[in-house]
Amino acid sequence: MPDARDKAPLLGLGLVWQQLAVGQRFRSFGRTVTEHDLMGFVALTGMQEPLFVDATHTGALGPRPVPGALTHALIEGLLLRGMVHGTGLALLETHIRPLAPVRVGDTIHAEVEVTAIRPTSTGGRAVVACAVRVRNQRDEAVMDYDVTRLLRGESTP
Repeated sequence: MPDARDKAPLLGLGLVWQQLAVGQRFRSFGRTVTEHDLMGFVALTGMQEPLFVDATHTGALGPRPVPGALTHALIEGLLLRGMVHGTGLALLETHIRPLAPVRVGDTIHAEVEVTAIRPTSTGGRAVVACAVRVRNQRDEAVMDYDVTRLLRGESTP
């Protein structure tokens, strides 16, 4: 027999598409990029480029840059927890534009704007598009990307 706890709202659940509107804006928490983040990422992905693994390397991007893919992954992690955790059904498309280097020690956050919502014909779901701008601790834009996701709706299990 179910008890009252089964009806309690789930903490940390993301937004269903009906809670979103075109033009709606969000801002993520900040996340400081660490040496451990960089080394773990390049080890996991095989990006053993001197630019990323040699702390004495003095390339065109300056000291301790991180791969753009790591910047994107960290921001997606922040957005998933705050916006689509448990409600995101699929990442459909993303277009990434790196604008400036992110370095070990930088703190990055995202500013998100919902740009389109298209309900699907079945399943109570919607295709939701967002524009994401990633900024560092100096409020400089370091990456822009457009992302399209499939989100569940209020009636979707």
